Amino acid sequence: MPHPSGAGPARRHSEPVQKNPDGRTVIDIRGYAPYYFASVNSALSRGASAQYLNEFGIGVTEWRVLSWIATEPGVPASRICEIIALDKGAVSRAINKLDQLDLLIATPSPSDPRRKSLELNEAGWALHDKLLDVALERESRLVEGVAPQDLEVFLKVMRTMRANVDGM
Repeated sequence: MPHPSGAGPARRHSEPVQKNPDGRTVIDIRGYAPYYFASVNSALSRGASAQYLNEFGIGVTEWRVLSWIATEPGVPASRICEIIALDKGAVSRAINKLDQLDLLIATPSPSDPRRKSLELNEAGWALHDKLLDVALERESRLVEGVAPQDLEVFLKVMRTMRANVDGM
């Protein structure tokens, strides 16, 4: 498939495939980008969830939802699913948990009472602010040792790949 920019696929230093002992072509995780995305994300999510549950009583999914509600007050659940790439069930469970913890203001839409506008209340903002400090510290530790210019290139590449995913 041609590259969306028309430039063709990027030249690679490492290939995403190798031959197994039987001579069959298989994935070589050392050059397969999706492996690193999944591996880093799983490890980060596991660690964050354990820390957030221990310190704040919510997991990483609830944090992601809480942080997006803070970013876009009045957001409906459908938009959260779209923006943070979580399935509807996970977002619904996270919203229910945040609501049970009395961290949200959920205002039903006048046209459709099932659709709610979500905002943080004072307790939600207090939790957000504490968790934000921890999340930023975790990010700082994650990128430790990465040169600032390399991080900017990495983020540019990630934004491009994220946009490419939508076209797949």
